[in-house]
Order: sequence, then C-alpha cells, then structure tokens
Amino acid sequence: MNELLAQLVALQAIDLEIDKIDQAIKAEQNGLDERISALAKRETFINELQEQINSEQKEGRTLEGEMADKMAHVRERQSRMMQVQTGREQTALLKEIEDAKKSAKENEEKIVAIMISVEQLTAQMTEEKNILKGEKELVAEETEKVRDNIEAINRGKKEKDGQRGEQAIKIKASTLRKYDTLRLHRKGLAVVNVIDGVCQGCFMAIPPQLFNRLLRGDELLDCPTCQRMIHFVRPAEEKN
Repeated sequence: MNELLAQLVALQAIDLEIDKIDQAIKAEQNGLDERISALAKRETFINELQEQINSEQKEGRTLEGEMADKMAHVRERQSRMMQVQTGREQTALLKEIEDAKKSAKENEEKIVAIMISVEQLTAQMTEEKNILKGEKELVAEETEKVRDNIEAINRGKKEKDGQRGEQAIKIKASTLRKYDTLRLHRKGLAVVNVIDGVCQGCFMAIPPQLFNRLLRGDELLDCPTCQRMIHFVRPAEEKN
C-alpha cells in the first residue's frame, strides 16, 4: 500500500471511532428526549382530563339551572290549580305539571351521571398527576446522569479529534476534500478494501485491469461503481 493510502486508511480508522462516539452521545440524548416527550404527553393528557371535567361541570350547572326553572314552573302551575274553574283547564295544568316534573327528573338523572363521571375523571387525573410527579423526579435524575455521561464521552472525543487533526494535516488538501466528500455521501466509508476483485463498499466487481493496477499499490484508484477510494490488503496467509 502506498503512503497516501496508508494515511487515508489511518484517518478513516480515527473517523470511524469518532462516529461511534457521536452515536453514543446521540443514543444518550435520544433516550432522555424520549422520556421528556413521554412527560409532555402525560401533561397533555392531564390537561385534557381537566378540560373534560370543566366541560362536564359546566353542563351540570346548566342542567341544575334548567331543573330549578322547571320546578319553579311546577310550583307556579300547582298554585294556579286553585284558581281554575273548568275540568279542561285542570287537565291541561295537570299534564303541564307532569311533563315538567318528568323533564326535571331527567335532568336530575343526567346531573347524577355527570357527578359520577367527574368523580371518576378527578380520581384518574389525581393518579396521573402522581405518576407525572414521580416521572419528573426520575427524569431529573436521568438528565444529570446523561449530562455526566455525555461529558465523559466528549472527553474521549476531544482526544480523538486531536488525533484526527494530526492525521489530516499529513494529507494533501485536495485529497482530503475528496475523502471528506466521500465519507459524507457514502455512509462514512471513503476508503474500502477489495477482496477477490469485489469492492467492499458497494460489493460490485471491479474490472480485472483495474484490479491488476490495484495490486501494484503504487497509485490512488477509485471504484468505478461507488467512486470510493480502493486499496488491497493481502490475506494473512499470503503475507507469510
């Protein structure tokens, strides 16, 4: 392998280690973000429960007002019964009274159902608040732990970043730009080995003539399919 390829392979080895460090940081942060998102969802659910309670309580107050009006109407009609003089008027008043009482009874039943529902919703909301409180305490602890973990991981990354900088200055600027571009668009792999004439980046066979040139190891070559820079490392048994 020529010196330039050796430098690129060494650089990529460092970059792949840095990638693993970045992934570890991302995993730590993603785990915490999921817990925080779950808290937000629970808070939203609690707010929805409160809105439902408020709505049902408002409906209950409306029904109570209607029931009071109907009972006042019943009393007014009952008082009027003393003044009617004909059977037809009395029958009409009795029906009106009976209809008002029936309607008031329906309101009463609805009010009772609402009271039961509100009681259940309130109990559920209280339970959800207690769970939320416990989860917030856990997330606060986890946030501190994740912060410490990320700081520890970043200390290792700073060391690797230093190694990366030292290695990168050994490579010509134009080659380094090509390497960085390939890593960006080829899933982090800019330099790959060729085994049995097959590029280990895209797993496509390279032309035999190109493979023969690659075996000489005296020039920087690209895979014609994926454009990655390619090199050849002889199997251990061939080195002996």
